[in-house]
Amino acid sequence: MGAIRRCTRSACSQPAVATLTYVYADQTAVLGPLATAAEPHTYDLCAEHSQRLSAPRGWDVLRLAPDPTTIEPSHDDLLALADAVREAGRPRRADPQPPGPALHLVRDPSPEDR
Repeated sequence: MGAIRRCTRSACSQPAVATLTYVYADQTAVLGPLATAAEPHTYDLCAEHSQRLSAPRGWDVLRLAPDPTTIEPSHDDLLALADAVREAGRPRRADPQPPGPALHLVRDPSPEDR
């Protein structure tokens, strides 16, 4: 299990609950559910800082609310995870022949063979 990501605001040590991304071309700040992995050019925010978020003057703030049915793993998610673990644990079979056409060395005919 990975470490808990913290809020990226200065002097805040609260756990992050949302990820902020700026879309400069559209002058929009997008605040959504916490991303699955930390990414460059995004900011992880705690609950307090995500509620108090303001954007630069003239910019829009787009708040993406998480779907409450997807917050907890579903039965299908757990089955998919179990299948992935089983597949990763299977021994790999060595392919007797690499895929694709085989390459053969062809020599130019000697002057006597022409």
